[in-house]
Amino acid sequence: MVIKKIAREVYALQNFDWDRRTFDSIIEIPKGTTYNSFLIKDEKNILIDSTEPSMADELLDDLESLDVQIDYIVSQHAEQDHSGAIPALLREYPNAKILETRACKELLENLLGIPAKKIQSIDDGQVLSAGRHQLNFIVTPWVHWPDTMVTYLLPESILFSCDFFASHFATTKTISKLDDIQEEAKRYYAHIMMPFSQMIQGNLEKLRNLEIRMIAPSHGPIIEKPEIILNLYEGWSSQTSKKVIIAYISMHGSTELMVKHITRTLIDLDVNIRVLNLANASTGELIMELVDSGAMIIASPTVLTRPHPCAAYMLYLVNMLKPPIKYAALIGSYGWGTLIEKETKKLFDTMNVEFLEPVIVKGKPCEEDFERLDKLAHEIKEKLEVIE
Repeated sequence: MVIKKIAREVYALQNFDWDRRTFDSIIEIPKGTTYNSFLIKDEKNILIDSTEPSMADELLDDLESLDVQIDYIVSQHAEQDHSGAIPALLREYPNAKILETRACKELLENLLGIPAKKIQSIDDGQVLSAGRHQLNFIVTPWVHWPDTMVTYLLPESILFSCDFFASHFATTKTISKLDDIQEEAKRYYAHIMMPFSQMIQGNLEKLRNLEIRMIAPSHGPIIEKPEIILNLYEGWSSQTSKKVIIAYISMHGSTELMVKHITRTLIDLDVNIRVLNLANASTGELIMELVDSGAMIIASPTVLTRPHPCAAYMLYLVNMLKPPIKYAALIGSYGWGTLIEKETKKLFDTMNVEFLEPVIVKGKPCEEDFERLDKLAHEIKEKLEVIE
């Protein structure tokens, strides 16, 4: 681990996982990740979050090098990449108390077997004085679990934000420029925060009147200019652009011909589009593009009457992550029979989208089919023009 002093008697204890390339067996993390704990040394020594269970010994070594006894462990979120080292910490510091939200208490008991007598629940807005430092606990449910909270530290005006504003990004830099953080922060938001965009807006409102000098998340780099990430979250959680994503897969070329035709038409109509071939595009790239897209065209051939498996997996994932698209359209082909319209809508059952008239063709598309694609392209443009 790396110990970085970020303010007077405030330390970031960072463990860099340079080589990790997936998280939760779903998320692609091409730049690795960081597990961050934070120590506040005062009359009461407070540790904010812990680390992965496999990295507990490294955290303990760093705490020993700082020559502290831990009085409180603030568990901002019960998921094991944040809380997994708590059992080891309690063995080393048996008198330490765990502070967390009421929702977190049950999770810590169930996930880690932590005795209830070691846990002290806190309420939204509760304040803890550690001596010179004051910690203000702000409950931020569904960012991204029901138990999450953030901690605001005075007099330093540091926001320890847990998963809020985080990124899977192994770097020793402290971020002060938009270009340094935007891509990986967007990747993190897309996979973890996007399903909870409405709750994120409400939790952003709770932070609006705070004077924040620095944001210290539990994953990724520390952010020296908070307005960078705050502005990104404001936009991602509340705005929809006029971009169209075309996600396609083709087996014998018919669906690809349809994609090429509607792509040309949309370009002629001056519509902002992004075309992704599911045969070689990463799901992470697709999900990131959907963060700020207004419409999606799903293009798939029929396999045994249903969407191609690559398309079906993509639909399932999009349905789960709930991007802010307002319109969806299905185009595709079949040989002897198809149920892809019915199955696609079934796989999109939690999405609040308007499905436009599909274009499904038997075999190779003909001139009449291309005219139907042109009509769909014009309809998409008209729909997108009303998005504010």
